[in-house]
This record gives sequence, structure tokens and C-alpha cells, in this order.
Amino acid sequence: MNITVVGSGYVGLVSGTCFAETGNNVTCVDIDKAKVERMKNGEIPIYEPHLDVLFERNIRENRLQFTTDLKSAVDSAQIIFLALPTPPGEDGSADLSYVLNVANELGKIITDYKVIVDKSTVPVGTAEKVHNAIVTHTNIPFDVVSNPEFLREGFAVDDFMKPDRVVIGTNSARARKLMEELYKPFTRQGNPIIFMDERSAELTKYAANAFLATKISFMNEIANFCEKVGADVDMVRMGMGTDTRIGKRFLFPGIGYGGSCFPKDVQALFHSGMENHYEFKILKSVMKVNERQKTILLGPILDHYQGSLTNKTIALWGLAFKPDTDDIREAPALYMIEHLLEAGAKIVAFDPEAMENVKRQKGYAITYASDQYEALKDADCLLICTEWSAFRNPDFSKMSELLKTKTIFDGRNLYDLEKMMELGYFYKSIGRSIVEA
Repeated sequence: MNITVVGSGYVGLVSGTCFAETGNNVTCVDIDKAKVERMKNGEIPIYEPHLDVLFERNIRENRLQFTTDLKSAVDSAQIIFLALPTPPGEDGSADLSYVLNVANELGKIITDYKVIVDKSTVPVGTAEKVHNAIVTHTNIPFDVVSNPEFLREGFAVDDFMKPDRVVIGTNSARARKLMEELYKPFTRQGNPIIFMDERSAELTKYAANAFLATKISFMNEIANFCEKVGADVDMVRMGMGTDTRIGKRFLFPGIGYGGSCFPKDVQALFHSGMENHYEFKILKSVMKVNERQKTILLGPILDHYQGSLTNKTIALWGLAFKPDTDDIREAPALYMIEHLLEAGAKIVAFDPEAMENVKRQKGYAITYASDQYEALKDADCLLICTEWSAFRNPDFSKMSELLKTKTIFDGRNLYDLEKMMELGYFYKSIGRSIVEA
């Protein structure tokens, strides 16, 4: 099939590359000329494990192309995916201007039947808005389909190639047939393609992400309460997770969720509720809990240094919002950095992939280390914000030599309490006892 993907960001590039991998001819469209040229030359603009192999192979075999020319990409396409940004506005609502601007352009240039697919995460009713924008400019037949993505950064290729489920919202038999044909190679193991109406498909994505964000925030509340009553959140988590009604995933406490999906989608669903005269009271609390959780370690750090961080150097491991990505959107580390700098601290940070993105955003307000150990040299303490695998089993002897004092504030609960005690560290984590040096 001939596929066009409008927008070559995270979702668009992964989707386009994976569609090409199953034999389709895919053209990715982007307005950024420099970015398009880099991709034509085989350069991937994002970090995502295993994407590079598929990307290079499909460029080499001429199944994956890139252009800034929307019309040429659309002319031969049977299916057009809109994988465009829907950033939150000041009130938390999803900004649909990118989606609707392209929809208006499509109405002016399509010359035969097309299936136009909302791949972006969009509020309920967006398919109708896209339809209305296109039909304003043309009498050519087309269908608008909702096909939300469920990709986890760091696992996106596997998630796309072997999805738990594919959700497709359409009431058109013609569009359903084309979409089923497109997705059959990805569901050969029996995982379902679930067809529903467009509004239900749009809400499914928001509901799924909001539920997971709620699960994370609930566990963070439990962790904070554990500290008050002397319980161990690791024990509580294991006791809960073995209940099949609850499951083990998304029960790990920490310094809050970030990224491009959970914060934005929870806000957008809450705002959509308000627009329809319904207040999601649970989501309102989830947002408050997560906002507080991002800087939950600030108080303990200040307390440890008697309220003053002047002339204190803090080594910070992890800038991305989660491991195996370079995405720093809503990353808890950035919130901690802002407050620590305001308190007078100097920060030396290391992240395997996200440092360039932080440099573009914060410049040289902080120092960037070449590796995780260089960040520790003469630092007063270590703050862990992202659970990269490389941080899980470090050389503690080397760390002890580099740090001024053996002090760790761990926002991701990476280390065993007994081991920290044996090594003589002051160790503060989330929802567990403090290990005193």
C-alpha cells in the first residue's frame, strides 16, 4: 500500500518506519527542511532503541522516503496518517491547530478517495472537526478514521510491530477494509484489531493513559504514607502486585511521571470533561499529586544541609523523563534542577542520551559530565532522577572516592537498603526507611 505520514516526530517516524518494514511504500512529510534532509541522509532525529536498523533498511530498499511537499506525498497515497503535535494550551486543552491546518490543506489537494487517519492523541470529537475542515474545500469522497497509538518510549518499535491491540474508530466499511488490510501483518499472533466508532476510539487513548497516570500517582501517595508510618513501599508494592486484579506494572514509586503523553493527556481529558460540564475529580487529584511528587526530594535535601545549598555541588544522574529515550518533556529532573539552582546549588549532570536536549533548553546553567562518574567528582551528594540501567549496578567504591560524602538521594529506588547500610551511605529513597551513614 502507499502510505503518507504527515509529521515525522516521535509517533510519525516510528509509525512510518514500521509500516515500511511490512512492505508498504511510505512517505513522511515534515515542514522542517533541514530535518527532512538529515533523514534523507539516514540520520534519525530521535533516540529510540532498534529504530535505526529498520530506518536504514527501508531507506536503502526505497520503501521509506521523506519530503516537505505535502501534495506530491498525498497524490499517490491510499491512507494518510496525521501524526502531528497536539500540545497543551495554557488551560490544559489540546491544541488542534496543527491537525486542522493540515486537514484544510488536504481538502484543497486530494483528487480521489483517501482514508485520513488521526494518529495523534486528540480529544473526543476531533474526527468530526477534521472531516468538517476537509469537506469545506472538496466534494471528493474520503473517510476520517481515529487510530490512536499506544507506544511506550524506549519500547516503541516492539510495541508497534507486536501490539497488544490495535484500536480503529470508523463507521465506514470501505475504510475499515483498508485499515484491516494494513494492520493484519502486525496482528498475526492473534492480538485483536478492535473496531469501534470514532469518538470511542479517541476517548480510549485518553482513558488508558489517565488510568496509568492514576495508578502511578496512587502508588506515590502510598509511598509517601509509608514514610509517615514506618512501612516499606517495596513490600507493599509486592503484596499489591501479586493480586491479579491489580497487576505488577506501574506500581513503582518515584518522583512522578513526565513525558509527552501522561501529563498532556490527563490535562486534556480533564479539560474535555469541563467543556462538557463534567469534572474528573480523580484526575484533578492525580495532577496535584504528580506536581508535588516531582520535587518531593527537595525538602529532604534542604533538611540534610540545614536549609542552605549555597556552595553545594549536586551530581545528578538522569535527565530524560524515563530511561531509553532522549525525551525531556515534563521530566522530573528539570523541575528539581530549577528548584536546586534557585536554592544556590551547583549541578553537574549526566544522562546517556538527553544532555543535548537539556543544553538546548537550559543552556549552561548546569554543568554536563562526560560520564556518570565524572559527574560525582567533588560533589557533595548524588541525586538520581532517571532509572537508566547503567545506574543500577555502579562501582560504589569508585563513587565513594569521588563524592565528598557518601550521600545519595534516590528518586527511583534503585538500591537495596541493606547494601547501602553496609557501604556506609546516607541514602534517602521514596517510601522506604532512610539509611543513616
